[in-house]
Amino acid sequence: MHLQEKTISSDVKYEGPIFTITHDTAELENGKTAVRDVLHHHGGVCVIPITDNNEIFLVKQFRYPFSTVTREVPAGKLEKGEDHSECGRRELLEETGCTCSEYIYLGEMLPTPAYNSEITYMYLARGLKFSSQNLDPDEFLDVERIPLSEAVKQVMDGTIRDGKTQLTILKAARILGM
Repeated sequence: MHLQEKTISSDVKYEGPIFTITHDTAELENGKTAVRDVLHHHGGVCVIPITDNNEIFLVKQFRYPFSTVTREVPAGKLEKGEDHSECGRRELLEETGCTCSEYIYLGEMLPTPAYNSEITYMYLARGLKFSSQNLDPDEFLDVERIPLSEAVKQVMDGTIRDGKTQLTILKAARILGM
């Protein structure tokens, strides 16, 4: 049982449209117990759209928990059982009005594994074709286009603060040899 914990009990404390929170008791490898509060989330997908000129699209939107506007790659949450590849394509079209001919899986990340079950799946989109945005009724955002090299600088200097965006930009730059 080294580096393992066994759930002894789990009590749902909150169940909402985006996540569920449980208050758990876990048995540790030394036989003692510990409390684990867990936020259960269906996961999300983010897509970095890159033009033929190595420019990317970021979305600017208000993020309530921080009372600020952030700059992020297009992204969205998965519905229960939804395929992450299809979710990413849907979010790309909804938020930027783009479809793509090349869609490369960049892997997954665990944003906050200490207490959150969310997995974020990352994609790179190239061969972009432009249509029109189709935002959700409660979604308000602006799309910005910047060179990938500038985005890398902004990740490194802390201007771009969102974790999934930072990682996706750096992975894309590495893949493209920048």
